[in-house]
Amino acid sequence: MCLLLTRIDSGDPFGGMTAQSRAVKRRRITESAVPDGMREVLERSRLSLLALFRALDRLQLAQQIPPELHELFELDADLVEALWALDQPSTIVDASAMTRDTVASLGAIPEALTEFLQLFRRPVQSELAACMSVVRTSLAQADAYQQVPGRDPKAC
Repeated sequence: MCLLLTRIDSGDPFGGMTAQSRAVKRRRITESAVPDGMREVLERSRLSLLALFRALDRLQLAQQIPPELHELFELDADLVEALWALDQPSTIVDASAMTRDTVASLGAIPEALTEFLQLFRRPVQSELAACMSVVRTSLAQADAYQQVPGRDPKAC
């Protein structure tokens, strides 16, 4: 996913705004430029992918990383980037480009997941689905922010 980043080339990186007005502007831009519910959709999708990855690890099903799993990793990284972008001021992220790219990534997940699951026989798919369900119930909403810079202390 490509986010278009912009820079403020003036001497004042905040464009003369006070902390309070920056917060108001940031909130207003985020609420108006990004579709309602985008953060919640990203969180749910991210948690579902994390549950898949953890279930695969628990069941030792993806010791060799097939290209189909790599595609899911890439889509997960797109979600991480989008969650990061939602916390950024409007001067850093092009919200319309972020939204366009994020919607494309979210739309690609079902097909990529189907392609990946087709690598396994039915009984293994059932076992994986059961394990994913158990893992998913153990994940908190905050887990969606693992690896999100500024939200996860371990992230860069």
